Amino acid sequence: MRHINYIKSISLIIVIFLFTSCSKNTMKPEDFKNKEPRLIIEEYLSGNVKAWGVLQNRSGKVTRQFSADLDGTWDGKQLILKEKFNWDDGEIQNREWTINKIDDNHYEGTAGDVAGKAKGYSYGPAFKFEYVLLVPVKGKEMKITFDDWIFKQDERVAINRATMTKFGFKVAELTVVFVKD
Repeated sequence: MRHINYIKSISLIIVIFLFTSCSKNTMKPEDFKNKEPRLIIEEYLSGNVKAWGVLQNRSGKVTRQFSADLDGTWDGKQLILKEKFNWDDGEIQNREWTINKIDDNHYEGTAGDVAGKAKGYSYGPAFKFEYVLLVPVKGKEMKITFDDWIFKQDERVAINRATMTKFGFKVAELTVVFVKD
């Protein structure tokens, strides 16, 4: 009987460890509130911004590369951001974001291929954007959750890291370098 209780206890510890190690990233936008340089997303993305990036599958293998042209217009309350992606396999992808500033630290955004509203958080040099992208796969739309982080490096350069998940499991990662004209 003691042996069975011991095995149950060990099994419970293993299960708890697995669940806690698979939990969401503990990094929060607020962790960056007193850091510099401050990324004010509507200012940084206004005008022309160039980008280059790689898409990696869940094991880290680079599966696609792209360059992109971004053109943003800020009217004091709303950022309209037009993105044109040129993928290395010849695909051209366009997206237009409408991003509303709620207050100094919170944003909401929409785009044609985004399910619902994106939520944005801005603190110090960091901007976190959470959204569900509708990705075409074999004639169907698959919902992929994006956990998108942009970090301003200086007045011209920002680095973006996005983790893509489905049912809570990582399916891909995206790394992007932005350079403002």
